[in-house]
Amino acid sequence: MSAEANGAPPTAEIANLKIENGEADKAPSTPTPNNAPATPTTPGSSTFKEAFKAFSKFGDTKSDGKHLTLSQSDKWMKQAKVIDGKKITTTDTGIYFKKLKSQKVGFEDYNKFLEDLAKNKKVEVEEIKNKLATCGQPGFTGVGPVRAGATVDRLTDASKYTGSHKQRFDGSGKGKGIAGRKDVVEASGYVSGYQNKDTFGKK
Repeated sequence: MSAEANGAPPTAEIANLKIENGEADKAPSTPTPNNAPATPTTPGSSTFKEAFKAFSKFGDTKSDGKHLTLSQSDKWMKQAKVIDGKKITTTDTGIYFKKLKSQKVGFEDYNKFLEDLAKNKKVEVEEIKNKLATCGQPGFTGVGPVRAGATVDRLTDASKYTGSHKQRFDGSGKGKGIAGRKDVVEASGYVSGYQNKDTFGKK
């Protein structure tokens, strides 16, 4: 007795139709809830480790990226605004860093340092790590071009000088050098201020 006679669906024909329509059998995907949150970046993720490696090389071209000094840690924390001069200071970091009894610490020991610091300063260690992980690459902050102010412009304007200081510059504001600082004595035989120099015998 055929499958059609028994009322069973013709599976072979259905499969062929699916292939013709481009609907080949695919493994069912695992359903996810509509409101499922995105996977967060945990403080112990590769981002934090990469930042640790980057700052461990800051200012030290020979560093292997596996150990961090106190000065490098302070630089990192200042850039991440963990050290704010109020809640956490460089004095605090120095105290708890020296408890590790090493000038350079590895990644695991640095985590212990952060936990000790956070515990004693009553700050969440995850918050500190998140700031450190998202502060960006090491860089110089707070340094900009130096601009001359109005006071500097006034003090360097030779046209406003008076007295003997005025004699040190020519009309364009260029310094005269030693001629502007000393009275150079001429050995020409003429008295100072004589107007008819080199005119003898030409009249």
